[in-house]
Amino acid sequence: MTCLIKSCWVVGLTLLLDLSPARAQPASVASIEPEELVEYEDQPRRVRELIDYALSLTKQDLSYKYGSNSPRKMGMDCSGTVQHTLAEIGVKGVPRSSYAMFHWAEENGAVTSTAGAASTGDSVFGSLRPGDLVFWEGTYDTGDRDPPISHVMIYLGKLKKDGKGIVFGASSGRRYRGKRIHGVSVFDWRAPSVGSKSKLVGFGAVPGLRPPKDG
Repeated sequence: MTCLIKSCWVVGLTLLLDLSPARAQPASVASIEPEELVEYEDQPRRVRELIDYALSLTKQDLSYKYGSNSPRKMGMDCSGTVQHTLAEIGVKGVPRSSYAMFHWAEENGAVTSTAGAASTGDSVFGSLRPGDLVFWEGTYDTGDRDPPISHVMIYLGKLKKDGKGIVFGASSGRRYRGKRIHGVSVFDWRAPSVGSKSKLVGFGAVPGLRPPKDG
């Protein structure tokens, strides 16, 4: 009887583990080399360091993991990826959430509003530079946040081979050149589709990243 009970317990536990939503989805990511970016060589040293470190993370096969800001956990979420990346290159006081990062950038410089921009080719993005933070709202319900910032990534620049922009961060579902991504990766730089709840809110420089004379 004891063996029977034990066998049933083992089978039950196995089924529970198989059905558990905590089972990690395998990473599906994409990467490029820094030299593939049009603007890379002309950037200040610390911006190049940011790009180098960000792209090194895209080669580690890290999945999207909500609540994580450490590669040691084999995955990170969007704001955790940005926070970790900036902290690793020596940026001080980086907040944990995308909402707090928006206000951090706003209070320590300026955030350019992109409200109403239907395309990343809009003239409002003319001052967007590699290393800038890009913010979205509407990717999930944020409650009473004002503004309702829900997502953040880092703009890396344009690719030499096609002139199209790319961003870096973490997501589950965004794409890179047709590939569906789940993890820490590079992504297409594009505005949400018409009718989408997701909207580009604005962009701003990382406080303290660029030399004062560079803005």
